[in-house]
Amino acid sequence: MEKKNNVWENVDWITIGIYLAMMLIGWINIYAAVYNEEHKSIFDSTQQYGKQLMWIGAAIFIAVLMINTDSKFFVAFAFPIYIAIIFLLILVPFIGTTINGAKSWIQIGGFLLQPSEFMKMATSLALARYISSYNFKMHSWKSLLTMAGILFVPVGLIFLQNDTGSAIVFGVFLLVLYREGLNGIVLFFTFLIALVFILTMVLDPLPTIIILTVAAFLINYLLKKKLQRTLIGIAVFTGIFGSLWLLNSILGGSVSSVFFILVAAIITSGLFFTWAILLHKRSLAILIGIYLGSVLFSVSVDYVFHNIMEEHQRNRINELLGIQTDIHGTGYHVNQSKIAIGSGGFFGKGFLQGTQTKFDFVPEQSTDFIFCTVGEEWGFLGSVTVIGLFLGLLMRLIYLAERNRSKFSRVYGYCVASILFFHFAINIGMTIGLAPVVGIPLPFFSYGGSSLWSFTLLLFVFIRLDASRFEQLSF
Repeated sequence: MEKKNNVWENVDWITIGIYLAMMLIGWINIYAAVYNEEHKSIFDSTQQYGKQLMWIGAAIFIAVLMINTDSKFFVAFAFPIYIAIIFLLILVPFIGTTINGAKSWIQIGGFLLQPSEFMKMATSLALARYISSYNFKMHSWKSLLTMAGILFVPVGLIFLQNDTGSAIVFGVFLLVLYREGLNGIVLFFTFLIALVFILTMVLDPLPTIIILTVAAFLINYLLKKKLQRTLIGIAVFTGIFGSLWLLNSILGGSVSSVFFILVAAIITSGLFFTWAILLHKRSLAILIGIYLGSVLFSVSVDYVFHNIMEEHQRNRINELLGIQTDIHGTGYHVNQSKIAIGSGGFFGKGFLQGTQTKFDFVPEQSTDFIFCTVGEEWGFLGSVTVIGLFLGLLMRLIYLAERNRSKFSRVYGYCVASILFFHFAINIGMTIGLAPVVGIPLPFFSYGGSSLWSFTLLLFVFIRLDASRFEQLSF
């Protein structure tokens, strides 16, 4: 009994207070989002707000259960929990239920469970367990391949469910790995890939590859000040491209210029990469690798976009990048969302006074677009309050992670903060047109049992680990 009392004395009540405030505000806004004159009671279990109250009650039970669980349990069972959720993901395509085009739900009685939501917590535990293991070395091939496996296996399974939103969340684990010593060039390469994707969508592959090629030669010269080497590279690249283009013209062929510039990039990169390896010029080899990877990605983006992506996915990306505008079709959600938030003004229209909300102009307004209700009814002040709660929670989590002596707890804490940050940033970003509509919930606010319970598990496992910060988590 004494041990349990000590645990409750050491829990971080500031974090718990923010969590409870978020759930309460979220519940009130769900009530406003789907308010029904015939069911005015906020406790009516036939309506979403009544059901959400039951999910909140269950979430509080889960929170208490996690705090009363021995912290060593999460270390010992990190991998079994990960494997168990992986097994559920494997089952989903066979026994799952399709909702909004994604077959990512398992129906258990009258309740729908989404394993991909719980996979985030399971992956966080597995990653923390592996990184904190005795023989772990961040930059060894064994460690890199193992971490890649831990991350990519669930991503692949979730993609098979056509749940793109949940899958891309796993990219945020790169921030955790960077904190633990992963080379910053990986983050740079990730940023470059995003930039190349946007350029390819806006400009097409040919001008994108030209821009990348010019940038690569310019960076090489600026870093090493080797004009002769740079000029030789330009000559080789231009010579290969010119020869192929001239041969195609003579033979009267109809091969695209993209093919010629791609071949020139591959051959030139191959020659100079081999030369760099032989002379032990590591920085040049890395630059060439990044350049060639970016070029190949640019070409693959064009193919994937036009041949693999679904039409609604292409439309959403085009809408986000301003390539097309369709406020009555693909852009309807975002357009109505921005109208709702903008109409709230500084103080908002008042509780239950949101016209966009009341007349169902904003689709999915109790789930993915719950922030619209906040903006319309509570205005700028309410929006800032919600954003402030999230920022306060994120800063608190980082503080808690850094004060832990256990590497397992620290890594897991950064996983929690990164996942919550991604959901918060993307969800609010898509309601104001700054991020694509990918269908991910706003933590502790959006309607739904699976998301609320999974985020509660994610958070309170860390609160329990932090409460044991004076203990040694050995394994």
